Amino acid sequence: MHVNNEVGTIQPIVDIARIARESGVPFHTDAVQSAGKLPLNVDQLGVDLLSMSAHKFYGPKGVGLLYIRKGTRLGRLLHGGGQERNRRAGTHNVPGIVGLAKALELATAHMAEEEQRERRLRDRLWTGLEAAIPCIQLNGGFEHRVASNLNFRLEGIEGEAMILMMDDKGICVSSGSACTTGSLDPSHVLLGMGIPAEAAHGSLRITLGRETTDEDIDYLLEVFPPIVARLREMSPVWCDRCTLDPQPSCAVRG
Repeated sequence: MHVNNEVGTIQPIVDIARIARESGVPFHTDAVQSAGKLPLNVDQLGVDLLSMSAHKFYGPKGVGLLYIRKGTRLGRLLHGGGQERNRRAGTHNVPGIVGLAKALELATAHMAEEEQRERRLRDRLWTGLEAAIPCIQLNGGFEHRVASNLNFRLEGIEGEAMILMMDDKGICVSSGSACTTGSLDPSHVLLGMGIPAEAAHGSLRITLGRETTDEDIDYLLEVFPPIVARLREMSPVWCDRCTLDPQPSCAVRG
């Protein structure tokens, strides 16, 4: 992945592509999370293949794009017709293709301004959450992270409970990636980062977008801290000391 779909980490694709090229290995990157958010120059990245999905940058659902560097050998995905240069049989989805191209054009035209706006809103949100909620920790860092992503974990409660109560307030958040919807297992991404399973279960991902406003941030900061407090009151693994000391030495913190 160019950008991780859970914690928003920007991966060192240029370095990975160079290693692959030196070893004679074709390299593909999944740019679904970075399209419309980061510059995607395939020559600068050094990739042989790059894929993206239209709905991630406000295009139509059900259509994607695959860049293939000239000379890269690729087998057929669907047999039976000569469409897509003999790689994928079937009638072209012309409205979807046109919609994808226009959406990408609009997203890249305003990418720099939107990145600054989302970063300001995200940082304001995180500052407010840290001030209002004890024992809240960022998953990953801000240095190599897309501006639209905020992923954090809360001691003493589970993400699914937070999602349900936030949904009741009209706020859409997630506890993992869309690919793992319905799974009760902790995020393999967070586990891979060294976060314990019980802490990973208490993680939440908030994604900002083109329509996110300052008023949305105000509303979230208004309703979310009471949700956390209520869930912690019901939690069998939360202790009162945690509300007084952000770094308590108790079982909750391990």
